[in-house]
Amino acid sequence: MANTPQAKKRIRRNDRRAEINGARVSRIRTFIKAVESALASGNKTDAAEALRKAQPELARGVARGVVHKNTASRKISRLSKRVAALS
Repeated sequence: MANTPQAKKRIRRNDRRAEINGARVSRIRTFIKAVESALASGNKTDAAEALRKAQPELARGVARGVVHKNTASRKISRLSKRVAALS
């Protein structure tokens, strides 16, 4: 258990940040799921539109530090490849 005032404050701050970061990751996952569901339906225009909306969300996650740069790049690349394969 934390004893110093600074350690107690750090625990409070960590809890707040974890909540915010969790919400950000959840939002990113939602956008990715939208792309995957559009891919599953086979509609290329919907999938391309969903991907167009998901890309800035992933980039924002990288900028905020909740997603690693290479992870976001890999996800965008794989989703783009799957969208391009629909035709």
